Amino acid sequence: MILGNRRSVLCLIALLPLLGAAQRKVSDAEVQRVHRSMLIVDTHSDTTSKTVRGFDIGKPAADGHMDLPRMKAGGLGAQFWAVYVAGSYVRENRSANRAMEMIDTVRHDIIGRYPDSFELALTAADIERIHKKGKIASLMGIEGGHAIEDSLRLLRDFQRLGIRYMTLTHSNTNNWADSSGDVNNASVKHHNGLTDFGKEVVREMNRLGMMVDIAHVSDKTFFDAVEVSQAPIFSSHSSCRALCNVPRNMTDEMIKALAKNGGVMQVNFSSGFLSQKVADASGARDPAMRAKLEELQRLYANDPDKLREERTKLFGAGRADRPKATLDDLVAHIDHVVKLVGVDYVGLGSDFDGVASVPEGMEDVSKLPNLTRALLERGYSAADIRKIYGGNLLRVMRQVEKVSAAGARSPATGKSAGK
Repeated sequence: MILGNRRSVLCLIALLPLLGAAQRKVSDAEVQRVHRSMLIVDTHSDTTSKTVRGFDIGKPAADGHMDLPRMKAGGLGAQFWAVYVAGSYVRENRSANRAMEMIDTVRHDIIGRYPDSFELALTAADIERIHKKGKIASLMGIEGGHAIEDSLRLLRDFQRLGIRYMTLTHSNTNNWADSSGDVNNASVKHHNGLTDFGKEVVREMNRLGMMVDIAHVSDKTFFDAVEVSQAPIFSSHSSCRALCNVPRNMTDEMIKALAKNGGVMQVNFSSGFLSQKVADASGARDPAMRAKLEELQRLYANDPDKLREERTKLFGAGRADRPKATLDDLVAHIDHVVKLVGVDYVGLGSDFDGVASVPEGMEDVSKLPNLTRALLERGYSAADIRKIYGGNLLRVMRQVEKVSAAGARSPATGKSAGK
């Protein structure tokens, strides 16, 4: 009988998180003990879009998702700040300028203003060292490959300033990579994935030790990046298309390819990427909401930060008539990746302060212990959670650093698109 076979029992216990087993009771003391033992790494926060406009991250805020008191309350150990460059800056030829402004807000308004709480990290070892000091390790990732203005020289400059990943596209297709955001827009010139120059960008990122981020890219761009990269790639903030069918999420085929590559998918906390019900109710599928959005885009065509703020109000943080995802939805995406490829290939990329709606129970960064409770209740061990909360991402970073140190192939010096 199976209950008499100790090995079989142990196997069943190990599989509990994957079998949807009944939730076990977890005490507050256990949640706190496990949670406080973790090095929690979040790979995407857009709070920088607020600090660049004067937001004081050190003071408690009545709205939004992140400030220093709530980061400490949530036990956050390391934060990758988004150096977000809206696609509208391309029209004004100010993409690199905007990237520099965003880098400065991390260095000046966050780390420089609160040096006792934040410290710049450049490597996986830095993250661990800074965490042991009781500070929050602060890293930077460019969101939107158009920020390099088709120049490998600028890419190298950004790396020297501390950029440790780059999202190959944002929601706009650029001159060398297709985006998921306009994949169905016939008026946009697409490339069928990465151009030759786009492949050079990936190789140069490998050489520099920058992680290749495939959040926001088209499916073909993703598979091209997997094929070209000599180091593991990752998604800084994506979720599972099998559970919520939107282009921004990753298919099972993509997740399997990412795991085979040694990468990791950092689950996005946006309700619209976690819940099909929320996605179906979004403004993109509502003619009246689409009309309001188009009006906002017209009014704030030259002010992308204000546009994002007004979009958030429109799509409804806190609106009673709009559904929200739940903490169970968030855990379901983690479960899906674990069932598909294992616990070594999933992490957290909140997109806090960059999305209009987050799950109930995960209203801001201080609520991270709620996720620890939910994972423990599902049967995840502390070792599993340690991987999800940062161990997997640190493994990817170390491998990217190793490939760089070993001398990844470099493309032609300074070559730019079309030159």
